[in-house]
Amino acid sequence: MHETGLQLIQKALAVLQIFAASQFGCSTGHVPQNMWSQDSTGLDYGPLLQRLEAAVEKVRVLGSRRHPSVEHVVSYTSTSTLGARDELTTAVRKELATALKDLLAHGLFSPSQTMSLVLAPISCLLPYRPAPQTMHPWELFVKYYHSKNGKAFVESPARQLSQSFSLNVGSGPGTVTPKQSFLWAIHAVLKEHGRYKRGPDTEFKALVCMALNEQRLVSWLNLLCKSGTLIHPHYQSWSYMAQTGFEGALRILGRISHLRFNLPMDLAVRQLKNIKDAF
Repeated sequence: MHETGLQLIQKALAVLQIFAASQFGCSTGHVPQNMWSQDSTGLDYGPLLQRLEAAVEKVRVLGSRRHPSVEHVVSYTSTSTLGARDELTTAVRKELATALKDLLAHGLFSPSQTMSLVLAPISCLLPYRPAPQTMHPWELFVKYYHSKNGKAFVESPARQLSQSFSLNVGSGPGTVTPKQSFLWAIHAVLKEHGRYKRGPDTEFKALVCMALNEQRLVSWLNLLCKSGTLIHPHYQSWSYMAQTGFEGALRILGRISHLRFNLPMDLAVRQLKNIKDAF
């Protein structure tokens, strides 16, 4: 009796799927991008882009003012007192990183495989629009790291990551490519911040600081944006990423590519590290 009931349900779903596919274009394994409701305010990425541009300009001005030489070097030593009074560090972490995070988060969502399989056959018939599960941009970087077998790469004998995170991320044998340094950086942030259970905001800010230190913020973001198999399933069709490929934002960020930084990537966990070292 139970098996007969399941068979009837399966047949009913099959018929409904055929009807939906023929009449509305619904297909198995695909939930239409326009299924998720979004008001016109959320669709407009203009203000987010303006915030990023303003943050980049502030960092550029502060960086050039700190060291107006030809090389535009902005340097901090490991013993420097860093805090809210440090304008440049604050501008990078609280304004630039936040503006970049918000633009990356525009239209970003975490796809549910279960939802796709269940709702796809009838998604065109649903009278409501369920909201997608939001996703922090840092999670996208972690997914990139795992998709490229980052852990195996950085822990391979030929590519051992430096034990001291105060050294350059790209230190190692031979020529280091942007992809290799990108994987090293994500690994370093995960290892350094994971032990203290820090949140994604903190880890994202640390990565931005490392990217600026390496003068590879644009190249690392470009690698992420060009990863189609990762980007397409996680961004709505109306998102800034899907609409532009993030090209405008990369051009804006390129305005500070000539500056050389030595920003602290462990600022959020430094006090915790000091407490641990004291014991």
